[in-house]
Amino acid sequence: MRPPLRRASGRPGASAERDAEEEEAAMERYGEAALNAVPVPDLRQNEGSLTSTLRTLLFFTALMITLPVGLYFSSKAYIFEGTLGMSDRDSYFYAAIVAVVTVHVVLALFVYVAWNEGSRQWREGKQD
Repeated sequence: MRPPLRRASGRPGASAERDAEEEEAAMERYGEAALNAVPVPDLRQNEGSLTSTLRTLLFFTALMITLPVGLYFSSKAYIFEGTLGMSDRDSYFYAAIVAVVTVHVVLALFVYVAWNEGSRQWREGKQD
Protein backbone atom coordinates (compact mmCIF):
# COMPACT_ATOMS: atom_id res chain seq x y z
CA MET A 1 0.00 0.00 0.00
CA ARG A 2 1.30 3.41 -0.98
CA PRO A 3 1.35 6.28 1.46
CA PRO A 4 -0.88 9.26 0.58
CA LEU A 5 0.71 12.03 -1.45
CA ARG A 6 1.83 15.03 0.52
CA ARG A 7 1.65 18.55 -0.83
CA ALA A 8 3.59 21.54 0.31
CA SER A 9 1.15 21.88 3.20
CA GLY A 10 2.34 18.58 4.55
CA ARG A 11 -1.17 17.26 5.19
CA PRO A 12 -2.14 13.93 3.65
CA GLY A 13 -5.17 14.20 1.30
CA ALA A 14 -4.95 18.00 0.93
CA SER A 15 -4.71 17.54 -2.82
CA ALA A 16 -7.90 15.49 -2.91
CA GLU A 17 -9.76 18.14 -0.88
CA ARG A 18 -8.52 20.89 -3.15
CA ASP A 19 -9.44 18.89 -6.27
CA ALA A 20 -12.92 18.30 -4.90
CA GLU A 21 -13.34 22.02 -4.15
CA GLU A 22 -12.15 22.96 -7.64
CA GLU A 23 -14.48 20.40 -9.19
CA GLU A 24 -17.41 21.70 -7.15
CA ALA A 25 -16.65 25.29 -8.15
CA ALA A 26 -16.41 24.26 -11.81
CA MET A 27 -19.77 22.47 -11.58
CA GLU A 28 -21.37 25.56 -10.04
CA ARG A 29 -19.99 27.75 -12.83
CA TYR A 30 -21.15 25.24 -15.42
CA GLY A 31 -24.60 25.05 -13.84
CA GLU A 32 -24.94 28.83 -13.77
CA ALA A 33 -23.78 29.11 -17.38
CA ALA A 34 -26.22 26.40 -18.45
CA LEU A 35 -29.08 28.08 -16.62
CA ASN A 36 -28.25 31.46 -18.14
CA ALA A 37 -28.03 29.97 -21.63
CA VAL A 38 -31.59 28.62 -21.58
CA PRO A 39 -34.15 31.42 -22.02
CA VAL A 40 -37.00 31.28 -19.55
CA PRO A 41 -40.36 31.89 -21.27
CA ASP A 42 -42.50 34.67 -19.89
CA LEU A 43 -45.62 32.76 -18.92
CA ARG A 44 -47.56 35.87 -17.93
CA GLN A 45 -47.48 37.22 -21.49
CA ASN A 46 -48.37 33.79 -22.83
CA GLU A 47 -51.21 33.47 -20.30
CA GLY A 48 -53.01 36.53 -21.72
CA SER A 49 -52.65 35.16 -25.22
CA LEU A 50 -53.99 31.78 -24.14
CA THR A 51 -56.95 33.38 -22.37
CA SER A 52 -57.77 35.47 -25.40
CA THR A 53 -57.56 32.46 -27.70
CA LEU A 54 -59.72 30.34 -25.43
CA ARG A 55 -62.30 33.11 -25.13
CA THR A 56 -62.48 33.42 -28.92
CA LEU A 57 -62.80 29.67 -29.37
CA LEU A 58 -65.58 29.38 -26.78
CA PHE A 59 -67.46 32.32 -28.30
CA PHE A 60 -67.43 30.83 -31.78
CA THR A 61 -68.29 27.37 -30.42
CA ALA A 62 -71.40 28.79 -28.76
CA LEU A 63 -72.21 30.73 -31.93
CA MET A 64 -71.78 27.58 -34.05
CA ILE A 65 -74.20 25.64 -31.86
CA THR A 66 -76.92 28.22 -31.29
CA LEU A 67 -77.06 30.32 -34.44
CA PRO A 68 -77.67 27.63 -37.12
CA VAL A 69 -80.15 25.71 -34.96
CA GLY A 70 -81.97 28.88 -33.94
CA LEU A 71 -82.13 30.22 -37.47
CA TYR A 72 -83.29 26.85 -38.79
CA PHE A 73 -86.34 26.69 -36.53
CA SER A 74 -87.14 30.40 -36.60
CA SER A 75 -86.86 30.72 -40.38
CA LYS A 76 -88.93 27.55 -40.86
CA ALA A 77 -91.72 28.69 -38.54
CA TYR A 78 -91.84 32.44 -39.07
CA ILE A 79 -90.46 33.11 -42.56
CA PHE A 80 -91.15 30.10 -44.75
CA GLU A 81 -94.36 28.75 -43.20
CA GLY A 82 -95.70 31.92 -41.58
CA THR A 83 -94.89 34.72 -43.99
CA LEU A 84 -94.44 32.88 -47.29
CA GLY A 85 -97.04 30.16 -46.61
CA MET A 86 -94.89 27.24 -47.81
CA SER A 87 -95.68 23.61 -47.06
CA ASP A 88 -93.83 21.67 -44.35
CA ARG A 89 -91.71 19.84 -46.89
CA ASP A 90 -90.57 23.00 -48.69
CA SER A 91 -89.98 24.91 -45.46
CA TYR A 92 -87.69 22.11 -44.15
CA PHE A 93 -85.61 22.34 -47.30
CA TYR A 94 -85.19 26.13 -47.32
CA ALA A 95 -84.63 26.30 -43.56
CA ALA A 96 -81.83 23.76 -43.93
CA ILE A 97 -80.24 25.96 -46.60
CA VAL A 98 -80.39 28.91 -44.18
CA ALA A 99 -78.71 26.81 -41.46
CA VAL A 100 -75.93 25.62 -43.80
CA VAL A 101 -75.23 29.16 -45.00
CA THR A 102 -75.12 30.28 -41.35
CA VAL A 103 -72.55 27.58 -40.53
CA HIS A 104 -70.36 28.78 -43.40
CA VAL A 105 -70.64 32.41 -42.29
CA VAL A 106 -69.70 31.53 -38.70
CA LEU A 107 -66.73 29.47 -39.90
CA ALA A 108 -65.55 32.27 -42.16
CA LEU A 109 -65.82 34.76 -39.29
CA PHE A 110 -63.87 32.43 -37.02
CA VAL A 111 -61.07 32.05 -39.56
CA TYR A 112 -60.95 35.82 -40.07
CA VAL A 113 -60.80 36.57 -36.32
CA ALA A 114 -58.24 33.80 -35.65
CA TRP A 115 -56.05 34.97 -38.52
CA ASN A 116 -56.07 38.59 -37.34
CA GLU A 117 -55.50 37.60 -33.71
CA GLY A 118 -52.56 35.39 -34.68
CA SER A 119 -50.94 38.02 -36.88
CA ARG A 120 -51.42 40.67 -34.17
CA GLN A 121 -49.75 38.44 -31.57
CA TRP A 122 -46.97 37.68 -34.03
CA ARG A 123 -46.38 41.39 -34.66
CA GLU A 124 -46.35 42.15 -30.93
CA GLY A 125 -43.90 39.31 -30.30
CA LYS A 126 -41.66 40.46 -33.15
CA GLN A 127 -41.44 44.01 -31.82
CA ASP A 128 -40.21 42.83 -28.39
